[in-house]
Amino acid sequence: MKRLLSTMVLIGLFAVTGCQFKKDALGTEKNPIKFHLVPAVDAKVLTDNAKVLKEYLEKNTPYKYEITIPQSFVAVVEAFGTKRADVAAINTYGYYLAHKQYGAEARLTVIRYGSATYQSQFLARADSKIKTLRDLAGKKIAFVDPASTSGYLLPLKTLKDLKIEPKDIVFAMKHDSVVTMIYQRQVDAGATYYSPPQNGQIEDARRLVKTQYPDVEQKVKIIELSEPIPNDPIAFRKDMPEEMKEKIVDTLLQFAATDEGKKAIDLMLGATNFKKASDSDYDTVREMLRTLAPEGK
Repeated sequence: MKRLLSTMVLIGLFAVTGCQFKKDALGTEKNPIKFHLVPAVDAKVLTDNAKVLKEYLEKNTPYKYEITIPQSFVAVVEAFGTKRADVAAINTYGYYLAHKQYGAEARLTVIRYGSATYQSQFLARADSKIKTLRDLAGKKIAFVDPASTSGYLLPLKTLKDLKIEPKDIVFAMKHDSVVTMIYQRQVDAGATYYSPPQNGQIEDARRLVKTQYPDVEQKVKIIELSEPIPNDPIAFRKDMPEEMKEKIVDTLLQFAATDEGKKAIDLMLGATNFKKASDSDYDTVREMLRTLAPEGK
């Protein structure tokens, strides 16, 4: 009788546990797929368009989603390590860290105006004596943030390759702030992201301050561009089921082909499309970072 009771208890426990596992499987109401968006634009813009993305994903895949906007890309990286992030639109340097530390996998790369790569730009006042990168030696230069790929790491590599040593550097923390500092002559030059003009309109970081400084195109000029590196990826947690990854990737590609999708990814990510990608596409980024920190840090 004792053995029978013990067996029945065990069967009951397995049954309950099995039901619980089934109920809380990834992609269900109680355990939705956690999709993170790195805060790069206005929070309300991200929130409003995240709703559009969530509705489309839930309508076109068999899964439920929770789309969140962490405080920084560092929070997204750590979330991959604790399984609080399943999918994330993350910046290039953040992806480098997420893959290195937790094995996150790039499955899509954002496309911006037909290009899967991007460059940094070096800017200076049009009325200054700075004409080439060599002229930056001994000058005060503004960068964005120590963790910004286009606003620091990539232009830093460009300067190191040419053995150009600035006199002083400052971090403005935002791309538009770098442009403003140059415009106001607070620094001699600066580095920000670059995007090629579209339909006769600038799309690089100078456009961010055109409302405040309508003549910024005439007053602040591009000195030179860096080498290109891959655009930001959409990354997935390493141990997510492969079938689930493929379904989400295909659905995001379909979303980007719709009118509402085009508008949403433009407002959220500054992107015009996606393309399938793999981790090896970001080998050039790893090589760049090794060049900057050969000791592997």
